[in-house]
This record gives sequence, structure tokens and C-alpha cells, in this order.
Amino acid sequence: MGYTALYRKFRPILFSEIVGQEHITRTLQNQIIANRVGHAYLFNGGRGTGKTSAAKILARAINCLNPQNGEPCNECEICKGAISGSLTDIVEMDAASNNSVEDIRSIREEVNFLPTKAKYRVYIIDEVHMLSQGAFNALLKTLEEPPEHVKFILATTEPQKLPATILSRCQRFDFKKVSNENIIKRLKIVCNESNIEITEGALNIIAVLSEGAVRDALSILERCIQDGDNKIDEEKIKDLVGIPKIEFVHGITNAIIEYNVEDALNATNKVLEDGKELTNFIWEIIKYVKDILIYKSSEKIDLYNDDEIKKIDELSKKAEKQRLINLIYELSNIDNEMKKTTQKIIMFQAGIINLCNKEQENNSNIEERVSKIEKYLKSGNINITANNNTSGVKPQNTATTKFVQNVPTKPIKTTNKSNIDKKSYPNGADKYWPQIINDIKANGKIVLYTNLINTKAVELNDMTVGIEFPNGLTPFGKAVLEKPENKKEISDLVSIACGKEMQIKYISGENASKPLSNEDNLQKFAKDQDIPFEIIE
Repeated sequence: MGYTALYRKFRPILFSEIVGQEHITRTLQNQIIANRVGHAYLFNGGRGTGKTSAAKILARAINCLNPQNGEPCNECEICKGAISGSLTDIVEMDAASNNSVEDIRSIREEVNFLPTKAKYRVYIIDEVHMLSQGAFNALLKTLEEPPEHVKFILATTEPQKLPATILSRCQRFDFKKVSNENIIKRLKIVCNESNIEITEGALNIIAVLSEGAVRDALSILERCIQDGDNKIDEEKIKDLVGIPKIEFVHGITNAIIEYNVEDALNATNKVLEDGKELTNFIWEIIKYVKDILIYKSSEKIDLYNDDEIKKIDELSKKAEKQRLINLIYELSNIDNEMKKTTQKIIMFQAGIINLCNKEQENNSNIEERVSKIEKYLKSGNINITANNNTSGVKPQNTATTKFVQNVPTKPIKTTNKSNIDKKSYPNGADKYWPQIINDIKANGKIVLYTNLINTKAVELNDMTVGIEFPNGLTPFGKAVLEKPENKKEISDLVSIACGKEMQIKYISGENASKPLSNEDNLQKFAKDQDIPFEIIE
């Protein structure tokens, strides 16, 4: 007899052997005991969670000659025939490769015939979401009113792709991801019966790598014994699946948090020299940063020894929560970019260098804080009143942000730029630009408006208008002006003024000012304009 893979050899043959899905198996057993089995079922869930195994067990149980507490006996003629595949009354079909109308029509013709041996003819259609629209239509009538001797069990990982008419005719059962604890229990049973020696740490690693899929866990376990050695520890698993050593992951994470480019590149080179795959490496970094974030939030973490937890504790004290969250997103972006290119090493190294760039981090923070200020200004909690207070006492205001200005007390009127008449602008970029700046202010774009004061507009050519910044562009100003919605705001107003679509280009002056924080920038504007301004957070 040929070799049988572990996940097939140890496929559950009883409901009680299906781990982590007791909420489903208990219900199915009760239906069988009460003789209230439905005519159509839909088993939904991720890969390796037991959908197909449950379908096979259900098909045997409802046809078993000697069922026991809703379980098939697996000893009678019907059960043995179903297990060996010789029983023609239980039909398994893979919709991924049999998804045409003709395939379903053959089922419609067969259902009219009585079963040859079993009580019910059972159709198990796996990956049912792969059926064509025509095939679904062909299945619909049969699924709605099948003969009494026919049962359907549909299995899918993507129920959202099934028509509502199909979903409404099935009893739906959602299979959950199997917990690490249950996967470890199942692995221990398999290891005991297969004479495999495995450490607790190795079991934990396999459970985590399987991501809730028992089949994946058994596949990883099987890969570890292919060399003929039935002894498995953590290092063996890491070497086989290409997981970088924890010291490499820790080293590069520490270097990124400390903005140390040299150490980060050295750690990367060691991983490459060790022959590890970069995609695995970057996901190990992401998971490590995620674990640091979890530890920082709850001081609880699994799958690490005392020395590793001590290192995680040190890193958690070096980085703020927001920085760790940003790192997870940035590392995920690097991974996505690597998928688009054949030069993965270059893309990876460039991404790591960028993460170690403190100036880039500051610019990202500036963009976040710009958005925060804009939300303040648009929130309705802004108090704009006449500055007639000569007593020197600050006006009372309970709003989060105060912007006190020498303007009339009535609120700013927002003007929709689509309603602006281009005739209201005089000809010439230098003449219409002040009016555009005022319109931006009237549109409620206060932060954008403050960054355009004292600028000039120059027509560079018949398609482009340059906006000159005599004092240069600060990082804060650049972050504001480069936001897509702000750039579009300016471009649209310029196009209306010119009577045709125009592009804009920012031109920074020679004497660029020293970068200011967003608060300093607004305070400077307020001081230049003699406007009292205060931000209270």
C-alpha cells in the first residue's frame, strides 16, 4: 500500500474526533438522533477546519445501519463502503474543477433514481462558490425541492459568493478557526500514535504557524519527519519553514526602533547569508512588533521564554504604542511592494532604511497632526468672535480649540467652489491669486489658507501655474499642501480662474526657513497677522 499523508491518515471518522467545532457536531448528532436531518446543508469556514470531514461523517451517519448516539458505527457495510469510496450513493464533487451547467445537470438527472444500497443519496459539493452562475441556476430547483431520498452538503470558504437563493435553502453552519490549544491536543494524539518525539515549544510553533487549520498543522508536522528523524524541536521547525532566528528578528526590530540604519542592515545581511526567505522574515518582524505592542498594552504574551520576554519588555519601553502601530502598517506596505517586483532584496533594504529615517517618521507624525488640526477646525467647536476684549483677560471658551480673530461675529460662510463664477477672477495669475486664497479661506480650509498667505502665483506655461513660497516650504507646510484633497482644491480654483484645466507646481524660495512644528507654524502665522491664537488639547 502506498504512503498516506498524515492529514489523510488521521482524518476524523467520528464527530467526536473533530476538534474545536463542538457547537456544530453536537447539533448534527442531535438531528440524527431525532431523525430531523435537513435536505440541504452549507458548511462554511476557513481551510483545514473540518468542513469536508464533517460532511463525510454526516453522510455516513444518516445512512449507517447501526448508528450510535448520532455517530456512524464505521463497521457496517454502508460505512465501510463509504470510507473506501466504493459506495456510489455518496457522491463527492469538487466544484473547482466541475463547475459547469452540464455537471449540475447530471446531478439533476441522477436524483430521480433511488439509492442502490444506502437509505439516502448524498451529494457533497466542495468549494461550491466556484460554480458558474448557470450551474447555480441549474442547482436551484433541485436544491429547493429534492426527492426525499436525496441530501445535499455544500462546503465553501467564501459564502458571500453564493447567490442568496442558494443560501436561503440551506442550513448554514460556520466552522471556526481551531484554537492553538485544540490543535496541540490533536498533534499530541498524532505524535503518540506515530512514535514522534516533539517538544512543547515545537508544538506551540506548529500551532501558531497553522493559523487555526488542523490540516496545515499536520502538514507542517509531516514535513519535519521527512528526513527520517522522528525527533522534533523548535530549531528544526524554524529551519524547515524558513523562520529566522529570534535574535535576528529582535536585532532588526531594535535597530528600527532606535533609528540605527547600520545595525538594521547588518541584521538583514545575516538573515540573507543564512538563506532565509525575505517574505517570511518580514512577517516575523511584523508579528514580533505586534507582540511587543500586545505586551506593552497588557504585559501578557505567549510562546516566548523568559529571556525573550525580557528583551520584549526592553523594546516596549523604547517605543510608544503609536510608533509600533505605524511600524506594523509600514512593514505591511513593504511586503506588498516586494510582491510587485523581482528585486525583493533592494525593495526590502530600501524599506528598512526608510523606517530607520527619523525625519521620515517626523513627517508622518506631522501629517497625522495636520489631520488632527483640520478635524478640530471642522468640528464646529471653533469659537470665532470679535476681539473687543481690552481687559487682558482671556475669553471664556469650553471648546477644545480656540481661534480668536478680529473678524465679525457671524460664522464663516462656506462657498462651494463649483459655484464660483470664473468671471469674478481678473486675467493674469498675479491678479487672481489673492482672490483664490480668500476663496480657500471662505471654503473653511483654514490650515491650507494659513500656508498660502504671502505666496505668489506665476503662469509657467499654458498648462501650469507655479505657486512661489518666498520664505521656503517647511515640512509642516509641505505636508499640508501635498495632501491630495488640498492640492485638488487649489488646482480646481486655478482651473476655474483660467477657464481651462491647469496643473499647479510648488516653488520653494532660496531662503527656506527652519522646519517648524505644526503648532509653531500656526503660532507664527497668528503673530504675523496680529491674531491671538491658542490650541488647548
